[in-house]
Formats: sequence, C-alpha cells, structure tokens
Amino acid sequence: MKQAWNLLRDVFDRVTIYLPIILTAAVALGTYWLVRNAPKLLEPTAKVAPTHEPDYFMRGFVIKNFLPSGDLRSELFGKEGRHYPDTDTIEVDEVRMRSVSPQGFTTHATANRGLSNSDGSEIQLFGNAVVIRDAAVGASGKASPRLEFRGDFLHAFLDTERVQSNKPVTLIRGTDQFTADTMDYDNLTGIANLNGRVRGTMMPSAKVPAAKAPAGKR
Repeated sequence: MKQAWNLLRDVFDRVTIYLPIILTAAVALGTYWLVRNAPKLLEPTAKVAPTHEPDYFMRGFVIKNFLPSGDLRSELFGKEGRHYPDTDTIEVDEVRMRSVSPQGFTTHATANRGLSNSDGSEIQLFGNAVVIRDAAVGASGKASPRLEFRGDFLHAFLDTERVQSNKPVTLIRGTDQFTADTMDYDNLTGIANLNGRVRGTMMPSAKVPAAKAPAGKR
C-alpha cells in the first residue's frame, strides 16, 4: 500500500512539474482556435461608379426652383420622371416647363420628352419641342414681341437665356417666320444666328394713318 502511495505521489509531482507547460499549450491552442473561428473584418471595397440606371421615379410631379430672393425661377411638370445618379439629370415624359427671367420675360416649353439638369437651369427637349417667350416690355421700356421656337430638338439655357438647336428649327417672331438647319438665339442681345438653309417670311408692319390737318376756315 505504501509503495502504491509513493508511486501516485511521484506521478503527481511529475504532473505538477509539467503543469505550466500543459496550461500554456492549452491557452495557445485555445487562442489559435479563437483566431481561426473569429469573424473576419470587412475589407474595404472599391467604390463602384454609378451606372446609367434610374435610382428613383416620379409620376404626375412638379419641381420648383427659386431665386435667392425667394421668387419663383422655374417650374417643371411631367407625366413621369426618372433620375439618373451618374449624370445627376432627370428625364421627363410629356414635359412642360415655365420660367421667369430676372428681366421679367416668361418662357414656356413643352415636348414629348425632356432632360433637365439637377437645378433646372438647363433642359433638352426632344420630339415636338416648343419654346415660347411671351411678349413683354423690358426694363428699358422697349417692347419685345412674342417669340416661338419649334423643332424636333431644342436646348434651352435658363441662366444665360439662350435657345440652341443642331437640327432644323422654325423661329416665329411676332408675325415674321424663319426656318434654318441650326440655330443659336441669345435673348440678352436679341440676336439669332441661323445657319444652313435659311428662309424667312417678313410681314410688313401696319402703318398708322397720318392725322389729317384741321380744315381751314373759309
């Protein structure tokens, strides 16, 4: 019995000597297991460029833009609109637009389809495009006749008050009418550059009959 007890104590002493090594090995194995099974950190992904796909839609909508003074700058109406994040533009079906310039000119535009930039200061009109600037009296007191532009494509710039087209266009100014292959109209200067096959019809202005002198006494 005593011999068995001495053997057991000897084994216990040996185990005690190696216990720190055994514990260290167990901790190392446990740490290794935790590292292998821990969830991995998300690696940074490369920023994906936006594609030309709409990120939101609108139906039966109106978008209004205002001047810093709070006055209305423009209104954009549409049957359906789609925003494209890559170009930050809005494509509009059955587009209608109304704008008021700082000089007081009111402009209306319609088309089968329109493409507007983010702040509404520039719009491209496709299919049965019509831009009309109402007759008005400028700040100088000079009267400006009604202007109408028609074509399959018109490009209107609200801030610079220009209308351009690289396709055949019809310009109606009061009772006069012009056609051209391309056009660039600047409302600030009142100059229209017509190029290509340019034709025009100018109607004579109505003359005001001269007042008759009063008849002398007989």
